[in-house]
Amino acid sequence: MASDGRRTDDARRPKVAVVLFNLGGPDNQEAVRPFLMNLFTDPAILRVPPFVRPFLARYIAHKRVPAAQENYRLMGGGSPLLPLTEQQAGALEVSLAPDWDAKCFIAMRYWHPFSDAAVQAVKAWGPDEILLLPLYAQFSTTTTGSSLIAWREAAARAGLAVKTTTLCCWFDDEAVAANAATLAQGAIDAARQALPANTPIRVLFSAHGLPKVIVDRGDPYQFQIEAYVAALRRHLHEPDIDGLVCYQSRATPQQWLGPSTDEAVMQAGRDGCAVVVVPVAFVSDHSETLVELDLEYRELAHKHGVPGYFRAPVQNGDPGFIAALAGVARKARARGPGLCSNRGGRACSSAHGECPFARAGLPAAESLEPSAC
Repeated sequence: MASDGRRTDDARRPKVAVVLFNLGGPDNQEAVRPFLMNLFTDPAILRVPPFVRPFLARYIAHKRVPAAQENYRLMGGGSPLLPLTEQQAGALEVSLAPDWDAKCFIAMRYWHPFSDAAVQAVKAWGPDEILLLPLYAQFSTTTTGSSLIAWREAAARAGLAVKTTTLCCWFDDEAVAANAATLAQGAIDAARQALPANTPIRVLFSAHGLPKVIVDRGDPYQFQIEAYVAALRRHLHEPDIDGLVCYQSRATPQQWLGPSTDEAVMQAGRDGCAVVVVPVAFVSDHSETLVELDLEYRELAHKHGVPGYFRAPVQNGDPGFIAALAGVARKARARGPGLCSNRGGRACSSAHGECPFARAGLPAAESLEPSAC
C-alpha cells in the first residue's frame, strides 16, 4: 500500500478516463422546455438553415412541452437516464479495475452533465489517456457524431490535451449481441408460457427512428441497426422466428425510416400475432421504453386486437452487458489512440459517407452489406 492509500500496483496500471456519451434527459418538470430547446437547436437534429433554426426550435419545443411533461410525470417527474448511466459507470469501473486505474465520466448531450462539466472533471482527475465510449452501439451523426463535436469543442475550450481513443461504434460486438439475445429470449419464453398454445408470435426489433433524408445522405445508422439485429437473432433459440426491424419515436413531419413500430403493432393485430418488442439502439430505459413502448404501444396493441403484448428488458446494468461493454472498452483502447471501430478499422461501406472514417478519408469496408433479418 502506498503512502497515499492507493494499491502499490496502481503505478503499473494505466490511468484511463472513460467518457460515456448519452442523450440526457430532464430531471424535473421545469427542465423539459430547456431540454427540448437544446435538442432542437442542435444542427445535427434540426437540419435547416442556421438563421431559421432558433425560431423553428422554439416553435417545436413549445408544441411538445405539454406531452413531454406528461411523459416524464409518468416516470416519476423526470428521466431515469442519468441514474441508470451512473449505475453503468460504477459497474464498468469495477469491471475494468483489474487492468486499469479507470474512472468513468458522463457527458450528456442535451441535459446535465454536459460535455463542458465532464471535460473539467476529467482534467481535474489528470488521466494518462482518455477513452471516448458512446453508449450508442450504432453510429449516427445525430447521436455519437453530435456528442463527439460537443466534446471536442469543450476540450478545446478547457485546454484538455491528453492521448485519446475515440470509439465510433460497437454494433458488431458478439458479446453485446449475445447478452441482448439472452434478454430477448427471456421475453419470448415468457410470452410462450403466458399465451394459449399455438398463438403465433412476432418479434418487433424496435429502434429509435431517423428522418430518411439523413440516412439517404450517408448516415450509417440504419445499416448498423440491421447488422446488429441480425447478430442478435443468431443467438436466439429460433434465429428464424417471425421478426421485423421497425422504428419508433417519429418527431417531425418528414418521411422517417420504416416500417414504424406503431404500424407494425397494428399489422400484428390484423395478422392475429402476439408481439414481443425488443428495444434496440437503447442500453438504458427512458421515455421511449418506459412510456412509448410500455404504455402507448401496449394500449395500441389492445385497441387493435393483438393477442398478447410483451417487452424485452433493456440492458441497463445487467452484469452480462457490463462485462461485454468492458470487453468493448479494452479492445478500443488496445487499438488507440485515434479513431477506431469495434473491429478496428472502418466498418461501413462507401455508401455511408457520414461514417467518421469516411470523413477522415479512410478506406471503406466494401465487403460489408446489411444482413437480412
